Amino acid sequence: MPAAKPKTLGDRLKWAVQAYARHQAALGQVAVTAHDEALYLLLRTLDLPLDSQAAVLKRRLTAEENARVEEIFRRRLEEHIPAAYLTREAYLGDLRFYVDERVIIPRSYFLELLPAIAELMGNKRVKRVVDVCTGSGCLAVLLAHQFADAKVDAIELSPDAMAVAKFNVASHHLTKRIKLHHSDVFDAVPRAKYDLILSNPPYVPTRELRGLPEEFKREPAMALDGGTDGLDIIRKLLRQSRERLQKQGLVVLEVGGLRTAMDRAFPELDLHWLHTEDGEDCVCLIQAARLLKWRG
Repeated sequence: MPAAKPKTLGDRLKWAVQAYARHQAALGQVAVTAHDEALYLLLRTLDLPLDSQAAVLKRRLTAEENARVEEIFRRRLEEHIPAAYLTREAYLGDLRFYVDERVIIPRSYFLELLPAIAELMGNKRVKRVVDVCTGSGCLAVLLAHQFADAKVDAIELSPDAMAVAKFNVASHHLTKRIKLHHSDVFDAVPRAKYDLILSNPPYVPTRELRGLPEEFKREPAMALDGGTDGLDIIRKLLRQSRERLQKQGLVVLEVGGLRTAMDRAFPELDLHWLHTEDGEDCVCLIQAARLLKWRG
């Protein structure tokens, strides 16, 4: 820690950004820049609004506040604890979710893409949707907001994650619209036909888990491990989706860095990759008609 204490919140922010670089902290779970994540942690630690104006950076810190800030950044940077686990929260857009070490930290391109998917399908026409591998329940909540007239199912295998999802569904006052299912994909889910099957499943190849940054290793391995080639759960989901989709239904999957692997594994499905603002384009759309003809 510096000999001379930073006097203002802005001083602390500059100090924190430099500390992120020194400790080679991994980003991407809460924010993609050290500046944005450090500012978030500072505001949360000091109980200040996240939408504070720039003038807040001139705020002088007390000795007690400096001590709190130093401790939170010690845990974040020296112990490599993800920021979301320190604050017990994560956001998708304006939606806030409770998170802890039982669930993967919410982050998804579906926040950006779901409005376009809804427009493609015809928002009012969609009557039943499902989020497979729901984790914290964040995408199920997102679906419930996007499709106001639809029934929403959410599927999760981890009992720990199910408990967090149940809490989040209740905190968003959606217990009457979202039904949680403890199941390995659709194994234990009652028969139903869906207009949309959505999933951000575990897709990291097992061999790559050891090479993940420490922050990502703190997330549940079960939420990350996609098997030998990353496609184990995806294969099962696609096979089971054939009997679960309406005739005009869609499966939409977020698969990280597996675009090439997906194209090679499922050429007959004619995967349609959706464009994202950052160019990652890692979300694919699959039509029910293609799945029905697939012999996988």
